[in-house]
This record gives sequence, C-alpha cells and structure tokens, in this order.
Amino acid sequence: MLVLRKFLHDIPAAIGLAVVLFAVFVAIFAYQLAPDPIGAMESNILERLQPPSDLHPFGTDHLGRDLLSRVILGTRDALKVSLVTVAGAILIGVPLGLIAGYRRGFLSEAIMRLTDVMLAVPQLVLALALAQLLKPSLETAMMALTFTYWPFFARTVYAESRRLRASTFIEALEGIGVGPARIVFFHILPNAAAPIIVRATIGMGFIILTAALLGFLGMGATPPEPDWGLAVAESRQFLPEAWWFATFPGLAIFFAVLGFNLLGDGVRDIVDPRLRRSR
Repeated sequence: MLVLRKFLHDIPAAIGLAVVLFAVFVAIFAYQLAPDPIGAMESNILERLQPPSDLHPFGTDHLGRDLLSRVILGTRDALKVSLVTVAGAILIGVPLGLIAGYRRGFLSEAIMRLTDVMLAVPQLVLALALAQLLKPSLETAMMALTFTYWPFFARTVYAESRRLRASTFIEALEGIGVGPARIVFFHILPNAAAPIIVRATIGMGFIILTAALLGFLGMGATPPEPDWGLAVAESRQFLPEAWWFATFPGLAIFFAVLGFNLLGDGVRDIVDPRLRRSR
C-alpha cells in the first residue's frame, strides 16, 4: 500500500497509468465500444472523407469507413504487437544476459559482441530490412521487432548480472556448493527484476511507435486492418483538407506512447532504490 500510495502521488506516473489502463480497457472491449465494427472493415464510397459529425465523431477515411471505429480497433493490434514483442524479447534477451553476465570466457564474449553488433544498427533500419525479406503483415512486424529488441534486455541484464556476480552472497552460495543454474535463476534473476520491469514498461511505448512507423512505411499491417501507422500513411494525399484522417490516429499513437513512457518513469522511480535515494 505504501508503494501504491507513493506511486499515485507521482502525478505524471498516475496519468501514465490511467492512460495505459484506458488503452487496455479499449483493447479488451474494442468490438463493444466501436460504433461500427463491421463497417470499419468495409468500403462505403458515398461517405468518404466526411468531417467529424454526430454520426462519425472522428470523421471517415478515404473509403468511407468510420475512423473512430478503426482507431478503437487499432488499439487492440497496437497493444498486441507491443506485448508479444516485449515478451519475446524478454525470453531471448534475459537468458542470454544472465549467461553472459555470470559466465566468463568465450561464450560470454560471443554473446555480448553479438549484442553490440545488433545495438550498433538502428532498430528501425534493421526491422525494415527484416520485414522486407518477408511478406508485410502484423506477424512479420512482431517478428522483426522482437529480433531487434532483445539486445536491449540482454545488455541491461548483463550489467546487473555482472554487478551481482561480484557480490558477497553469490560468493557464499558458490562456496557452499550451490549450482550455477540455481544461482542464476533463483538469486541473480530476482535481484535483476527491477531493471527488466522498467525496460519492459518503457519498451511497450517504444514498440508501439516503431510498429506504427513500420505500418506507415508499408512493412507492417496491411489493408484493411485497422492500424494507426497505416492510417496516417493513407491520409497523406488528402491533407490538409481531410485533417481528421491523420489527426486522430496520430493522437492515438501519441497518447499510447506518452502513457507508457510516463508509467515507465514512475515504475523506475519506485523499483530502483538507487534512484529513489538520489531524489
């Protein structure tokens, strides 16, 4: 309760939590909240590019589809991509970071040199290259983003594992004959959980933004899927007259990324005792 009270007293973090919870609620009940979930996938040329009105609060797109419905339905895919990508990156990066941080020698060096090479290439460029090798789709975007995001977790866990490896309690565990696997997964991993949680929370917003960029460049979701980045890309030729076409999907991206970033900063302040003492 003390931690929750401290978290809620952090206004930016509380705002971020509210935005994230709202996005999750919208994603879960997307088909119930969308005014026209069926029509959001079908063309209606007679109502194309209608400005915001009582019938269409966010207006319609170039095919006459209700933009509010497509923004709401797009929330589900945006959170799905971010969750799957971050989960996949954790499953790959955390074990590699633990092994490289605890072990010494060739294996540790090989893992970290591979991580350094991956981090040296801009993530968007690498994701675009991988997406071009496969058929553009939401699944392709998730695979490309997972493959390019795991080094961030590996580097974070490696640094924490190295720090903990030199701790007295690890030397004591080794001295009484505790096996390496038990030390790594039952003692080092729990103590490295805080930076993993922070990286995952902030990474959710980063992945949403990168996935939107892939959709904007035609390497993510494909029509008629309701994707925020794809909607912004489709709106370019109708600006500035149909301003609503790009504005509302763009605002959805902005608030989703902002919410996760604010939440991540708040979580970092709570779970990182070194940062908490410095404030």
